[in-house]
Amino acid sequence: MAGKNNTRLVVVESPTKAKTIRGFLPAGYRVAASMGHVRDLPESATDIPANLKGQEWARLGVNVDADFEPLYVVPSGKKKIVAELKALLKDAGELVVATDEDREGESIGWHLVQVLNPKVPVSRIVFHEITPEAIQEALRAPRQIDEDLVRAQETRRILDRLVGYTVSPLLWKKIATGLSAGRVQSVAVRLLVQRERERRAFRSATYWDLKATLLRGITPFSAVLTAVGGKRVASGRDFDENTGRLKASDVVLLDEPHARALEERLRASAWKVAETDEKPTVRRPYPPFTTSTLQQEANRKLRLSARDTMRIAQRLYEEGLITYMRTDSVHLSEQAIKASRSRIRALYGDPYLSPQPRQFTTKTKGAQEAHEAIRPAGTEMRTVEELRLTGVEGALYDLIWKRTVASQMAEARLTYLTAIIEADGATFRASGKRIDFPGFFRAYVEGQDDPDAALEDREEPLPPFKAGDDLALRALEALSHTTQPPARYTEATLVKTLEQEGIGRPSTYASIIGTVIDRGYVERVSNQLIPTFTAFAVTGLLEKNFPSLVDTKFTARMEEELDEIAEGEAQWLPYLRDFFLGPDGLDETVKRGQGSIDPREASTVILDDLGARVRIGRFGPFAETEADGETYTASLPEGIAPADLTAEQVSQLMRAKAEGPDVLGKDPETGKPVLMLQGRFGPYVQLGEAEEGSRAKPKRASLPKGMNPAEVTLEFALRLLSLPRTLGTHPETGKEIQANVGRFGPYVVHDGDFRSLAKTDDVYTVDLARALELISQPKAGRGQRAAVEPLRTLGAHPKDGEPVNLYEGRYGPYVKHGGVNASLPKGVGPDEVTLEQAVTLLAEREAAGPPKKAARRGGRAAPKAARTAAKSGSKAKADTGEKKPARSAKSKTAAAARTAAARSTARTASKTAGSRTGAKKPKK
Repeated sequence: MAGKNNTRLVVVESPTKAKTIRGFLPAGYRVAASMGHVRDLPESATDIPANLKGQEWARLGVNVDADFEPLYVVPSGKKKIVAELKALLKDAGELVVATDEDREGESIGWHLVQVLNPKVPVSRIVFHEITPEAIQEALRAPRQIDEDLVRAQETRRILDRLVGYTVSPLLWKKIATGLSAGRVQSVAVRLLVQRERERRAFRSATYWDLKATLLRGITPFSAVLTAVGGKRVASGRDFDENTGRLKASDVVLLDEPHARALEERLRASAWKVAETDEKPTVRRPYPPFTTSTLQQEANRKLRLSARDTMRIAQRLYEEGLITYMRTDSVHLSEQAIKASRSRIRALYGDPYLSPQPRQFTTKTKGAQEAHEAIRPAGTEMRTVEELRLTGVEGALYDLIWKRTVASQMAEARLTYLTAIIEADGATFRASGKRIDFPGFFRAYVEGQDDPDAALEDREEPLPPFKAGDDLALRALEALSHTTQPPARYTEATLVKTLEQEGIGRPSTYASIIGTVIDRGYVERVSNQLIPTFTAFAVTGLLEKNFPSLVDTKFTARMEEELDEIAEGEAQWLPYLRDFFLGPDGLDETVKRGQGSIDPREASTVILDDLGARVRIGRFGPFAETEADGETYTASLPEGIAPADLTAEQVSQLMRAKAEGPDVLGKDPETGKPVLMLQGRFGPYVQLGEAEEGSRAKPKRASLPKGMNPAEVTLEFALRLLSLPRTLGTHPETGKEIQANVGRFGPYVVHDGDFRSLAKTDDVYTVDLARALELISQPKAGRGQRAAVEPLRTLGAHPKDGEPVNLYEGRYGPYVKHGGVNASLPKGVGPDEVTLEQAVTLLAEREAAGPPKKAARRGGRAAPKAARTAAKSGSKAKADTGEKKPARSAKSKTAAAARTAAARSTARTASKTAGSRTGAKKPKK
């Protein structure tokens, strides 16, 4: 067969990767993209083959009674791609699988072979960077698909499905619809909840000390009080965080009167250096980036989420600019070390080179995936300026470049300086730092999780002095300090903790964190991850009824066992049987929970010192108290963190609901009262009362963020209620032009065409002339969501020659031709879509007719199959929080809308499906 046609078909995951690799292949090779997985477990009931729809196990997608046989189907959105690949394969003499070199890539390659069923030889090539040298080396050393890696990945996928599709429906019945559980997701949420519990249990303490500004000659420096009368002064570490009391009795606790008295006494005292000390030290460079450390540092320095970091890194890799970005290894190849050292010599000089090439050892337990750290691709170590990269791509590439180059630079040499200073029985300490040789600091310094911590490359000099030197007092200040609760997790610290505990794999952390945010378990506020009351309720249920699922040690051991399966040291089937079907297995535990878990108890959150219960209701969390045999409730406004909710706040909410709204005054035009109310989304003003039996709602307007309701006047409330303002009609269309405030700020709108107001415009005073001026200008969006300019033009439509453009819309990327829009399907990124794919999507969209609105239940969007299964009590779909990014539980999020659009398109096409029955299987 190979002799009949010598063309080799190379299949990769994405068009971007295909475009890059195409330029490095010799003649006789053709490259095609599979657009990710071409086959997976069924996403919804509509994906299940007709001959299996009546079988209960088909909803789960795994036949537990048949040795956990997975049911694989080709999603509707991938059928055309599969057909195209099969057509290309007919003209090929060999199939070359060139998917990514990790477990996921191995799995994608295995499924490709199973679906395409080639009659020609199949080979597998892997490379950790897309460069000519790496591609040629891979072609010289092809191998077969690693069945152990495939089996390990499949076992993970089955585990995730078993956890998600059995535990999640239980959460829907006992707490609220739209919730999900996951093998790693639930452990991550519990870590956040535990930290929030620690913050709530924390009791702050106040202590005082003194800070002196001293002079030696003309050089000022600072010193802090450490002891009085030979006894150490208490600092933050001396207090018990659960009681706020001192843990030790051998310290002096200064209160304000004593601190002020000491301040006055020392102002007239003589200050003298008692002793000095210098401690030289060295700082060694950090290892090159792994997936985990890249996510951490990008979050610290660039404020990128883990999800955005991986998306950008994927693009850089597929463009041939960096090595593979999913790796646990800190190893550098010889060519990378040579290139780095050459750059260091050219940019910084020989003194900044490490004496010998530096190689790092991977310490992560069970390290796998790619065999090299993340670094700039190629042999030249090109800078961001040479590549002309800008924006976040340039910033992330620059971070990777600096970390890689710094790893081969000389150590930094520092000297820590200390001076002990005496003044009338009080002892002060001055600390400083001198950088004797910056070494790798010239290129790179790691960020800090503590925003108040100084970076290592910042000198903190002290003047030259010796014991016995006199000092002059320039200023002396008594300072009050309050102990602080444990810091909430950021994405960087959560990723660090997950990796240290051995929970999950770094390649999954981005989707895990994205899932818990999308599902409403966590809110990201100023880079902090704050768990919601829903997270508290779900974690409480899992801790009580499924303790192993949220136990860090159990989950870490699970990862080790999955690694053993990947290495061929353990059998997958006995492991799955024990996990799911054992006497205390997941299946039996879920069945017991169906009858034993009380929904009211499960949806109740008990917080210490609150004096009320927090319940999870259909429309969000609410407080509940009882008095004189009556039960009283009040909705909790969004944005209140569980650790910060106080009994006083609950009392105010209850009182406001019982007493009714505050009346600010009367509207002079209508005579209706203007009311101040508190709702789920915060305080708002309302014009008039709701009329009984009427469906019409009174006019309402939310208060600006951060505004105190007590400061709202009648005049200000009327201004809020005046929106939207009708400014007049457009002279050309005769249609109204209005001014209003929306999600992205103040704007004017005409016939669905929006324009944001400038900072100098006032939404309450802007007039028709100014609105017409804004509307006549080209639309300038506030960020990507509002952008009207296309991201790029894909080409001319074959029917009419008009452009087919790619846009970033409110609900994600979409293509447009004329008046037809089509969202990109799941798994297709804006950098990957081609003109041919866009034309097909647009044709399907036009044939399907207007999109139907997604149904809403309880304010959350739920997949159709999942809702059906929840009603029948069957094991149905729920997100597991693993490899694939999850859809949002909130119906208005971009993720949910993209999924709804993709499914609407998918339903117009016929479905084909296949299970592994009769297919080639990895060895068991």
